[in-house]
Amino acid sequence: MGEKDFSKIPNGMPGIEHRMELLYSEGINKGKITLNKFVELTSTAPAKIFGMFPKKGTIAVGSDADILIFDPNQKHKISVKTHHMNCDYSAFEGWEVTGKCRTVLLRGNIAINNGKVLVGKGFGKYIKRAPHNKELSEERELAGAL
Repeated sequence: MGEKDFSKIPNGMPGIEHRMELLYSEGINKGKITLNKFVELTSTAPAKIFGMFPKKGTIAVGSDADILIFDPNQKHKISVKTHHMNCDYSAFEGWEVTGKCRTVLLRGNIAINNGKVLVGKGFGKYIKRAPHNKELSEERELAGAL
């Protein structure tokens, strides 16, 4: 796909649904990152990079009430047969991981519970992002200079 029409090039590999579980299992459980680093990598840093902090990426007054309830002990196997992504394969097919997303609260509503989606199409809300995060750019420049 996409050989003669650039707009039809596939968008990389699917994996968004399992990113939290994979990072927890392979990162925290194997001692490669701390729980604080996990939160930074999955919530705070992306919100800052995309100019959405503090509306997103933190639990604070005035921020969106989007919260993940995570079971750090549940073992399970990743499979195309059980994922919810609109894709007929999984790059992580058969991987056994420890840690499972249980419940997702979106703006204070239960959106996902035990693998069941409880909100319909159109429930999402567009969050306008800042055009440029000057503070983050300066942090990157300083880090590159060190």
